Amino acid sequence: MTRRWPATILALLVSVSLLVAGCGQGSGQKEPAGGAPKGESKAKEFPLGVEVIKIGVQGVLSGSHADYGRQMQMGATLAAEEINAAGGVLGSKIELKVMDDELNGNVAQKNARYLVSDWGANFMVGTDSSGVALSLGPILRELDTIQIFTHAATEKLTEDLVYKQGIKQIFRASVPTYQDAIMAAYVFKDMPEVKRFAALNADYEYGHTSWRMFKETLSKFRNDVEFVAEANAPFWTADFTPHLSKLMAAKPDVIFATPWAGEAVMMLRQALSMGVFEQIDAWWQAMGGSVDVLEGLATDVKKDAFKGKLWGTGRYIHNWPDTPENKAFVKAFLQRWNRYPNYSAETAYSAIYMLKAAVEKAGSLKTSEVIEALEGLKIMTPAGERYIRPEDHQAVYNVPAGRVIVSPDYPIPIVGGDLKIVPADEYYRKPPF
Repeated sequence: MTRRWPATILALLVSVSLLVAGCGQGSGQKEPAGGAPKGESKAKEFPLGVEVIKIGVQGVLSGSHADYGRQMQMGATLAAEEINAAGGVLGSKIELKVMDDELNGNVAQKNARYLVSDWGANFMVGTDSSGVALSLGPILRELDTIQIFTHAATEKLTEDLVYKQGIKQIFRASVPTYQDAIMAAYVFKDMPEVKRFAALNADYEYGHTSWRMFKETLSKFRNDVEFVAEANAPFWTADFTPHLSKLMAAKPDVIFATPWAGEAVMMLRQALSMGVFEQIDAWWQAMGGSVDVLEGLATDVKKDAFKGKLWGTGRYIHNWPDTPENKAFVKAFLQRWNRYPNYSAETAYSAIYMLKAAVEKAGSLKTSEVIEALEGLKIMTPAGERYIRPEDHQAVYNVPAGRVIVSPDYPIPIVGGDLKIVPADEYYRKPPF
């Protein structure tokens, strides 16, 4: 944390420094013969040619999903503070500007143009919504600016926009819908007692893609499953009971759900009030491992209201992996913000460090050179080692799924029961898709 000095002390320090400088001049001291010119001296001090590297950050900072944007901001800020305290990136300090994209593609495009063209961003990180990501992606080629996406999960971002359309400025630090859908299929392929599946989809790209991919994958593992019903809830849904009633009329064994953030908390509480968990065998909550969801459901989990049937995952869960890097990150985040980090915090934090590593490898801020340095990069992060595939710019790393439980080691519930850890190389889709 930056130390703040009283104005009187600052004035005294400035006066002393000026006095020292004046004494040096008065003594007749000169630069040694052959000394470096002023421009060359600055080049040595700032090898990248700038004192400040500007990174634009945007995510959702308003409405029922706002905690994701706040966590993203906290993670990016912590990384920038750590890097700056350690001397910056080849001597250049990091400066962030955070903006609200309001889960709106048009707003995100406007923000991106402002951040790059007006504010002068060298790079960008962030974005929560898959729909927003798909609208923002093509703008990055036009702006010739790298963005590392830290939440938006649609596989089309990397499979289509990067691999097929060649938009090289797009990278993703977080696991995509493979985690929500294919990982879920790996869980339920080993539970032969459950056969009937219904979905409560977030009614946009992410929800529809996750459900489709889950059905396709599970059907490859088992030929005895039925997909009996689905309902679709748009952003800002407050009453999920009509959707839940529709699903329960089909008598499912499992509900697969993709609404997230505050909407996930409302949905699950309404499901409890309707007695849903008395009638099903399991509930798969995509991104149910996010801290805000676990905080919101803490009382219900402690009462065992979900009867051990609530499964969750995330793009990172703070209680895994058990590594020095993750322990240090969680400790630093708690000290800085007095909260546990959710996956948006970790992915944003790691994205800043990915940019640092790539810029230092390239020795440049030039987009084409940093792209080349990011491709194939391996970097240890709180979530484990990330490898950025050169073909589609997708970061490959492991994240488990499990039941939501109470642990004596944490004040909030965790995804920690019956952890299913599948090597990422096994369940990630691969080029040529």
